[in-house]
Amino acid sequence: MKIADVCAFYTPHGGGVKTYIDRKLKIGAAMGHEIVIIVPGSHNYTEHRPEGGRVIHIASPQLIVDRRYRYFDDPRSVWDTLDREQPDVVEASSPWRTASILAEWHGKAPRALIMHADPLAAYAYRWFGGISSRDKIDASFAFFWRYLRRLGQKFDCVVSANYDLSSRLTAGGVAGVCTIPMGVDPGIFSPTRRDNALRLDLLRHCGLPDDALLLLGVGRMSAEKRWQMVIDATIAAGHRCRVGLILLGDGRDRGKIASHIGNNPHVQMLAPIRDRALLADVMASADALVHGCEAETFGLVAAEAVASGLPIIVPDEGGSSDFVTSATGEVYKAGDGLALTDAILRLAGRDRNELRMHIVSAASRAASIDDHFAKLFDFYRSMGRQNLQAV
Repeated sequence: MKIADVCAFYTPHGGGVKTYIDRKLKIGAAMGHEIVIIVPGSHNYTEHRPEGGRVIHIASPQLIVDRRYRYFDDPRSVWDTLDREQPDVVEASSPWRTASILAEWHGKAPRALIMHADPLAAYAYRWFGGISSRDKIDASFAFFWRYLRRLGQKFDCVVSANYDLSSRLTAGGVAGVCTIPMGVDPGIFSPTRRDNALRLDLLRHCGLPDDALLLLGVGRMSAEKRWQMVIDATIAAGHRCRVGLILLGDGRDRGKIASHIGNNPHVQMLAPIRDRALLADVMASADALVHGCEAETFGLVAAEAVASGLPIIVPDEGGSSDFVTSATGEVYKAGDGLALTDAILRLAGRDRNELRMHIVSAASRAASIDDHFAKLFDFYRSMGRQNLQAV
């Protein structure tokens, strides 16, 4: 098959979508598929990947709110690219303008909407969740639900990587929703990478002794990740136990988050780690991953943590919640800083040897991203057969 992914969220600067795309290009070629990624870029050019596949960059303006990203401003340029490529299946990797552009394309190929974004959880629920119920927020954003339902009618399927989002979409009347869970890069994340010397070095960086709890936060520095809440909860927990927090990431709010940390020595924000092997070393060597975002569409960081043998502390909503059990971590009420503090304290009070035994066992069962793509591509084959039978 030839699969074209129109992906507005792709940026060469990194992030979960880039990780996903890079692996998709490699595994797609290995499975005998031609993968073409169409992205907004600084200028028109085509990037040929050595492992197979192409990334076609279409000259596009920068987003004002985050200049690492760009957006498609000319639908015709996307349509013309698809007309030239003639793919067997087309994906829209955003429910925003990208999906609208593909909904209006006149090509005959089956099209899939991939929910790489959860706008209601990332914005509406986060903004108004403290003062209104979920039902009332949904009612206030009825226009967006109508928009999603229209997209469900225009696309052959709506693919979600987590069950929480799938259930909300289905309950909201969106047609064709299917869940295809994510996984991690094979051969990178593993409990065997645990390095006690690295752990002690990170604790020293936080000004803490060997027996302190070392928390790790990984992700983009932006409001929906709720890093200020994570920082406050860690500091609050620190009044009752020794706990340090290492934050890894970059983004538009990095300066604001650094100011929020202030001079607290027990919370340290380090530069993002681009080397995946080094990131795997750090993950395996911490004591727990702490995550604040309930709007994750597939929870890649949580999946990588579990594969590394790292217990996780995650909200009870969003993609990250799919990866935690009572034996492998703690869950807290999404958006509730006091609940997060309690979750940190609960984990700090658990037997670390027993916790590690359970999480290492879970790591041995961690799903691979290759399994995800195999299921996704098989699903597309079935879509193509149904499309041919309908002709």
